[in-house]
Amino acid sequence: MACLEVCNEGKFKEDEEGTTNTLDGSVDMHGRPAIRAKSGRWVAGIIILVNQGLATLAFFGVGVNLVLFLTRVLQQNNATAANSVSKWTGTVYIFSLVGAFLSDSYWGRYKTCAIFQIIFVIGLASLSLSSQLFLLRPKGCGSQENPCGTHESYQIVLFYLSIYLIALGNGGYQPNIATFGADQFDEEDRREGHSKVAFFSYFYLAMNLGSLFSNTILGYFEDEGIWAIGFWASTASAFAALVLFLIGTPRYRHFKPNGNPLARFCQVLVAAVKKGKVEMPSGGEELYTEERKESSMNGNRKILYTHGFKFLDRAAYISSRDLDNQKQGLHNPWRLCPITQVEEVKCILRLLPIWLCTILYSVVFTQMASLFVEQGAAMKTTVSNFRIPPASMSSFDILSVAVFIFFYRRILDPLVSKIRKSDSRGLTELQRMGIGLVIAILAMLSAGIVECYRLKYAKKECTHCDGSSTLSIFWQIPQYAFIGASEVFMYVGQLEFFNAQAPDGLKSFGSALCMTSISLGNYVSSLLVSMVMKISTEDHMPGWIPGNLNKGHLDRFYFLLAALTSIDLIVYIACAKWYKCIKLEGRFEENEDQENFKV
Repeated sequence: MACLEVCNEGKFKEDEEGTTNTLDGSVDMHGRPAIRAKSGRWVAGIIILVNQGLATLAFFGVGVNLVLFLTRVLQQNNATAANSVSKWTGTVYIFSLVGAFLSDSYWGRYKTCAIFQIIFVIGLASLSLSSQLFLLRPKGCGSQENPCGTHESYQIVLFYLSIYLIALGNGGYQPNIATFGADQFDEEDRREGHSKVAFFSYFYLAMNLGSLFSNTILGYFEDEGIWAIGFWASTASAFAALVLFLIGTPRYRHFKPNGNPLARFCQVLVAAVKKGKVEMPSGGEELYTEERKESSMNGNRKILYTHGFKFLDRAAYISSRDLDNQKQGLHNPWRLCPITQVEEVKCILRLLPIWLCTILYSVVFTQMASLFVEQGAAMKTTVSNFRIPPASMSSFDILSVAVFIFFYRRILDPLVSKIRKSDSRGLTELQRMGIGLVIAILAMLSAGIVECYRLKYAKKECTHCDGSSTLSIFWQIPQYAFIGASEVFMYVGQLEFFNAQAPDGLKSFGSALCMTSISLGNYVSSLLVSMVMKISTEDHMPGWIPGNLNKGHLDRFYFLLAALTSIDLIVYIACAKWYKCIKLEGRFEENEDQENFKV
């Protein structure tokens, strides 16, 4: 893992029978130390990858055309339907924080994944039943040419209950399954550590392959009004994913939950405030360190002291009052916290600036599902007599993801490792996330240039500028390909980074940060579009993004996003240089002055 290196070649723990146990504190389903040969690794990893692909297929089988279902079946107008989908999508990501909290604090990742997958299946089955029995009436309705009639209030309530059960199930499951998959590889072992890094790439590929089937096959059936078949196919896929996940139960490795992290964070802050006037020694000396046995009771590794946020160090300072309490066998966690607990708070505080820099990237990413589609609809979408749905162009994004994952794993990463010679790693996660931002800028520039030419053709071909441009929709391929390439560097690197840098008791929270970044990207994108339209709309000007794109300047909005992302890249580089990696006991301590992001 980037920023973390194995300090010893790994003298394996041996039990009485001579079998090798894992070194990272993972346990089996019975709570005993996990045996390396009989648990985890790629057997469990592949089960989780297939599970993720099937679950993604099921989720996007509903989400990809939900706005069409609301307009054609429930008779909502475009604005109301778009708002409903935005709220639903945002709720999915909010529930990811709920799932991460329950996993890290109380249930553990396996139990959390199983429970939320069951909720997910129940929601899909309820949606399929309610659609087939109540909503798709009269029979055969739901297509563009044949919208459905009105519905009773209880039928609408059942529909919303179903889709929000789906949101709860998928949202609670997503951040935990990525972390649970990574748990199957012992990063204290060099070979398994490399496999753990590779797992995140294949995990993201599995997500994209699942959504590819949904965007093409299921999307076609639903677009033609065959909603029941599409929803039942999603239900079957989610049920198959759940069964497969449960089949792998004996093979999985687990980490015990740590209890409520909010209480631990508050203890550090309160203890630091109580000792606000204490004179602190230089360095990390004389700070409270818990015993090894105590610190590892939940399988968590001790975090070593790092400089920075010195005010928090006061929480671990042993005052005379603390010494008196220790002599009496007393310990007040609201006055004295071990250095590992203090470092947990420091870790999260250091992650937040990096996380904030990823939100603007998510703004760029969300354009693929909105403005890219509107731009494509204003272009020539026919080849011979076949019409290409503008939304199906996202298939080129998925293909780009697959190609660039192979390119990075098999070509670029080994090449960089070879060039560096002394460094066994390729690009670090922070460097890859920076490259992702650079490619995102290229995507927006590409989209803006295509829009410039589309407008040029449109003005030549139509007198009143209300017709479609003769520029082929295939000119959009580069911008979709750039977005796919940027995802491989940004989102895969982000998953690896937050998993590696989050404390052992907050791994699922680290994965949830990735999902909330996408959620906030949607909200920021909506806010940015509203601001641009308000500023650019004048008496005789319809604004940059009007209903008829031929009368607007969508190209300027793309170039604005490219400029904002460029500024974000500069801020990101500064934050990455400032960032200090987590240091775990038993690993190399990195030079405090070493730059973590090399341009």
